[in-house]
Amino acid sequence: TQEGNTISVQEFIEQECPFLERPLEEQFSLILKSFKAQEGAHATTYAHRRFAIKTFGNMNGEEYCAVYRTFQKDICGHPLISEVTRAAIQRGYETLEKHVETIERYSGFLTHTDFVPHNLRVVGDKIYLLDHSSLRFGNKYEGWARFLNFMTLYNRPLEDALLFYILNNRTPEEYRSLELMRIYKLGEIIWFYTNLLEKTGGKLHILTMERIKFWTAVLKATLSGALISQEVVEKYKETRDALRSDEEKKRQIDLH
Repeated sequence: TQEGNTISVQEFIEQECPFLERPLEEQFSLILKSFKAQEGAHATTYAHRRFAIKTFGNMNGEEYCAVYRTFQKDICGHPLISEVTRAAIQRGYETLEKHVETIERYSGFLTHTDFVPHNLRVVGDKIYLLDHSSLRFGNKYEGWARFLNFMTLYNRPLEDALLFYILNNRTPEEYRSLELMRIYKLGEIIWFYTNLLEKTGGKLHILTMERIKFWTAVLKATLSGALISQEVVEKYKETRDALRSDEEKKRQIDLH
């Protein structure tokens, strides 16, 4: 940026094969390498942290709890939200607040808050991240959490493999930090769909309600330290696909 003008230089990154169509072993290797690269950017000193916040923004433990609290307020204040969802969201907040020190302990790392396949481009053995507006310094497992929640729907074997890696190669507290970030991101996605309710009608409205119901079930499982059953996932997919518009089906074609 110079004299009030911003110059942006961009390049289209072509890829031969979408991420989800690659072999599982390759997916695991690429994603793990990308997460480790992000973890390598850690704002440790005060000066470094001040610079990082100015450039990318920052979230600490208390801020994660505060933002989740706004999710809770909007979700629980909506007249169409079930008591089941309200209770899960409330329990989620209580869990984050109870473990805020764990969230804080693994904060100060560069993370991509929307780390999902449509924000990735793979060329050879390199992975390119899109949507740089989603980069910030925060809990090191926020990007992991977004990715794993996504894989609950689209690739359970990869979800299992990454969880197995964390469980066996990181400390129990780090695994807990990942669970806490999954809870945070699940609250976020339920909040997102709750805000869509007033803007939808017909099948799309019903689909939005089903999405809230499904992600509530995932949240409840996560709060219990478990994974949602594949049977529930498949049942949701059937309902979702029956309600999707042709336009959305075309938009999601690479995600099966």
